Amino acid sequence: MLALGLALNTLGIGLFCWLIFALAVYALPFFVAVTVGMSAFRDGAGVFGALLIGIVSGALTLAAGQLTLAVSQSLTLRVAIATVFAVVPAAIAGYHVVFALSQIEVASLVWREAFACVGALCIGGTAWARLTFFARTRPSDSAGVVENTPRPVLTAAKHEQ
Repeated sequence: MLALGLALNTLGIGLFCWLIFALAVYALPFFVAVTVGMSAFRDGAGVFGALLIGIVSGALTLAAGQLTLAVSQSLTLRVAIATVFAVVPAAIAGYHVVFALSQIEVASLVWREAFACVGALCIGGTAWARLTFFARTRPSDSAGVVENTPRPVLTAAKHEQ
């Protein structure tokens, strides 16, 4: 029983860490959804209305961030949007998660702060890597010149052969 408990505990901690790193990119839409949902609940929208308003606001924030990142052509603007949208909220969330987990075993406040800062750097860096891993740089417009790439032409006569 002890071995099963240790194995399940290790699996649970591993799953929790994977979840933190996988969802760090979506920290800002989650923060917006929770803040707007709690504000709507406080203002009398009810539980269902607050959930609906929170989900819609989080989805709109995610869509707006992805749209502005996809449409912007300037590399500097894209870096600024990615930093504000994902890296800073992910680092803040990572700091608080690691600080809360370090309170379980670490007695010294200095070491808890040090672990939390390292966790913020790791989770913020992971969010940055996830954003930039699949991003392709666009070719710059070369003064309106359009390349003509030859396309194979299939005619009806070729299909019948």
